[in-house]
Amino acid sequence: MEASQGETSKPLEFTLASVSSLSPHASATAQSSQSLARFCIDYGVTELRIYRESESNELIKVDLRTSELFKLSPIESLCMSEGSESSKAVRQDSYSRGIFFRFRREDESAAFHFAFERWKKEAVAQGIQLPNGKFSSYKSKFDAKIEASSAKMYFHYYGQLLHQQNMLQDYVRTGTYYAAVIENRVDFLDRVVVDVGAGSGILSLFAAQAGAKHVYAVEASEMAEYARRLIEGNPYLSQRITVIKGKAEEVELPEKADILISEPMGTLLVNERMLESYVIARDRFLVPNGKMFPAVGRIHMAPFSDEYLYIEIASKALFWQQQNYFGVDLTPLYGSAFHGYFSQPVVDALDPRLLVAPAASHVIDFTSVKEEQLYEINIQLQFTASVGTRVHGLACWFDVLFNGSSVPRWLTTAPGAPTTHWYQLRCVLSQPIYVMAGQEITGRLQMIAHNAQSYTIYLTLSAKMWGPGAEQGGILQTSSGKMELKEPYYRMSQSQTQAYALPQYQQPNQLIQDIQIESPDPDGSKLFQQQMQTADTQLP
Repeated sequence: MEASQGETSKPLEFTLASVSSLSPHASATAQSSQSLARFCIDYGVTELRIYRESESNELIKVDLRTSELFKLSPIESLCMSEGSESSKAVRQDSYSRGIFFRFRREDESAAFHFAFERWKKEAVAQGIQLPNGKFSSYKSKFDAKIEASSAKMYFHYYGQLLHQQNMLQDYVRTGTYYAAVIENRVDFLDRVVVDVGAGSGILSLFAAQAGAKHVYAVEASEMAEYARRLIEGNPYLSQRITVIKGKAEEVELPEKADILISEPMGTLLVNERMLESYVIARDRFLVPNGKMFPAVGRIHMAPFSDEYLYIEIASKALFWQQQNYFGVDLTPLYGSAFHGYFSQPVVDALDPRLLVAPAASHVIDFTSVKEEQLYEINIQLQFTASVGTRVHGLACWFDVLFNGSSVPRWLTTAPGAPTTHWYQLRCVLSQPIYVMAGQEITGRLQMIAHNAQSYTIYLTLSAKMWGPGAEQGGILQTSSGKMELKEPYYRMSQSQTQAYALPQYQQPNQLIQDIQIESPDPDGSKLFQQQMQTADTQLP
C-alpha cells in the first residue's frame, strides 16, 4: 500500500558492506555481511528493512518514526531505534536497539543518510490511517520527546482551576499581558489569533477585546472545558473565540494565524519545555512575518553571595551525620545527602543587594529560534566582581518582550522589581569561591533538556588571577555543580528581609554555633569551617 504521493512512495534500496544488530535482549551481537537496506511503506507504516542478499528472509525491521541515525565515520553509522524487532522473533515490549551499519564507500554512506532523513520526515508527517480503520501507533513530536508519565502529571496540574487562579492572581503577569494586548490594538484588530496553551482562556478573551477577527484557543488539558464555559459566559466575545482541545503539535486549524499569543514561560524561562511547543506552533500556524506575543526572551545571570542560604542548605544534611540513630550509623549517606541538597535550585525572592557583579544576558528570539536549539543551551559567563566576598553561586531571572507596533512592553521577573509567581532562581554551589573587588569571574551555564519536561543544569564558576601577574592568565579557583531544574527548593515563604538586618552580634556564626558541619569533600572541610568562623563579613 502506498500512503504517500511523494518521492518516498517507491522503495529505495542500498547495499551495505555489513550490519551488526546491538540489542540489550541479546547475549551476543548478531552480524551479517553484504546486506540490503530497503526503505519502503507497508500498510501505512514507513520502515527501513534489512535483508540478507543471499536470502529473502527479513533480518531487521526499523520504524523510522522513532529512530535516529548517527554518523560515526565516513563509512560507519549507528541507528538507534525504539521498538525495532526481528521478523523471526516474538514481538516484545518497546525497547531501544542499536544497529551498526558499514558502507562500501563514503558516497553511499552520504546518500543513505540523505534518504534516511527524507523518509523519516515523510513518516513523521503522515499520521496515516491503516486500511482496517485503526490508527497506527504514530507518535506526535510532543509524545516522541516527552515521557508519558510527566505529560500526564503536567496536564493534570494545569487542568485544575486552583493552579490557573494562582497564575491569574499574579497581577504583574496578567496585567502586563493585558496592557501589551490592549495598547497594541492595531496588531489585533481584524486579525486571526492563535492562543497556544490557552489555559483558562484569559489571553484569548484579551485578544477578542482588542478586536481580533477570530481567536483559536488551543489547550491540551481538561482546562479546555473550563475555558469554553468562561468564554461562553462572555457572549459579546465568545462568537469570535473557538476552543480546540489538543496539543499544538497535533491539532489542525482551518486557517493561518496573523498573531500567536501564549504564556510559555517556566522557571528560568525554559522549565516545562513549553517554549518548544510555542516555536512548533509558530512553524505550523503563523503566516510569514506574523507577530508573536511575546517575541523575545532573555535569561539574566549574576553571581551572588548569601552566607545564610549556603548554611541553611548545608545544614539540612546534618541529619545524616548521626552515628547512633537507633543504633544505626547514618554517616555513609552523608555525602550523597549533602550533594543532593545542593542539586536543588533555590526559588525565592532574591534581595538584589546579594549580587556581586552586573548581570549578563542570554537572548532567545522566539520568532527565529529553532526548536532543536532549545534542547541544549550553552552560555559562557564572564563577570567582574564589584565587591570582595565569597561567591556562593549564580542567580538567574528572565524577562520577555511584547514587541507591539504601538507600545513595546517588557514583562520582567528581575530582583527588586514587583514580584511574580516565577520569583528568581539561584544555583548554589557546594564549594564557594573567593573573589576580590575587580576580580574576573568566568564560567559556563549549560542546560540540557530531558524527557521529564525540564532541564539538567551544569554550572561552573572560576575566579581568575587578580593583581600583579594577572595578565599571564590562569585560574585561581573553580567550583562546579549539577542541578535539576524540575526539582527546585521553593523558599518563597521564608522572610527575605530579616536576614539582612540582623545586628553584628546575631550574625550566622552565632546563630548556628552549636551546629558542626563537615563537608563530604575532604579538601573542602577546612574551607567550610573557615567560612563559618568568618561569616560576619558584611556586604556593602
